[in-house]
Amino acid sequence: MNNFPVVLLTIVITVLGIAIDGYNCKMVQFIFGDSLSDVGNNKYLSKSLAQASLPWYGIDFGNGLPNGRFSNGRTVADIIGDSMGLPRPPAFLDPSLTEDIIMENGVNYASGGGGILNETGSYFIQRLSLYKQIELFRGTKELIKSRVGPEEAEKFFQGARYVVALGSNDFINNYLMPVYSDSWTYNDESFITYLTETLEAQLKLLHSLGARQLMVFGLGPMGCIPLQRVLSSSGDCQDRANKLAHSFNQASTKILQDLSAKLPNASYRFGDAYDVVDDVISNPYKYGFNNSDAPCCSFYNIRPALTCIPASSLCGDRSKYVFWDEYHPSDKANELIANELIKKFGFTRAGQPNNAPSPAPAHAIAPSPDQEDY
Repeated sequence: MNNFPVVLLTIVITVLGIAIDGYNCKMVQFIFGDSLSDVGNNKYLSKSLAQASLPWYGIDFGNGLPNGRFSNGRTVADIIGDSMGLPRPPAFLDPSLTEDIIMENGVNYASGGGGILNETGSYFIQRLSLYKQIELFRGTKELIKSRVGPEEAEKFFQGARYVVALGSNDFINNYLMPVYSDSWTYNDESFITYLTETLEAQLKLLHSLGARQLMVFGLGPMGCIPLQRVLSSSGDCQDRANKLAHSFNQASTKILQDLSAKLPNASYRFGDAYDVVDDVISNPYKYGFNNSDAPCCSFYNIRPALTCIPASSLCGDRSKYVFWDEYHPSDKANELIANELIKKFGFTRAGQPNNAPSPAPAHAIAPSPDQEDY
């Protein structure tokens, strides 16, 4: 009888050890990005003008209701994560987010309108820039450290996967708009240098916070999105914007190669799907599409209708359109882009089953819905 407390203590320590060690085995993702990866952060930014909160967004996802994704369906990050058997990370600003959910699913910090540069997208009023997203990630790490201790937290974050997918807003909603000072402060070459040097500093910061397995998604031919076409006099792709995207991809590729060589234990890779997306836009029928220059969701003949709203009309077959709205690809196009990146990266499943959404425990982290960007 005297040995019972010792036996009980041994059992408790063993079970607790298994539970903590289980965190090490759970591979999750931390996603940083813009509207192409946002899964709902902006809907909690009450003053943000970059919103996907109205029908018909999300019509081909889950219950068909708006969920914060700027598409009719999945994001590229959704599809890649699914193919690897990884859980889908919830939005950081989701009020139900808890430490348990973070350790089971990771976190998505992506924000519509956000950019690599703090000044990008300021006319959206609220959005989370990459520096702000990294600051929120730092807070997440401190939270988990207080939960499981610094050593276990370090193992957890170093074992996670990281996605960084921004840059198009830094051109479309900054440099290429004369209302921003960057448009007259820099020329094309010096702006690319400024942008990619800023990105390099941010990736080093993420490494200092534990990011070891990281992939950066490149830019597609952004001069061919419907918004850019309709703003041109001819309706053709805007060549300058496409050249900027191509230059950004080239410069970023070199940065990722250099960082992988220099940073301890870093595997930083750049995913460039520019060529395949360009080919899809140029030869849509080859890939099963029949429209690559207009949005599926549009406000009749009024162009550009910058967002999809309940009064908008939808195309007859959403799977045949490359673009969902003036800015964003359709679910079917995202699937094609994701599959190209999966092939280039050589991704395989992580050896764990896809998990169902975690129920929210009673005690939840409550981030401020009025989080200001800077």
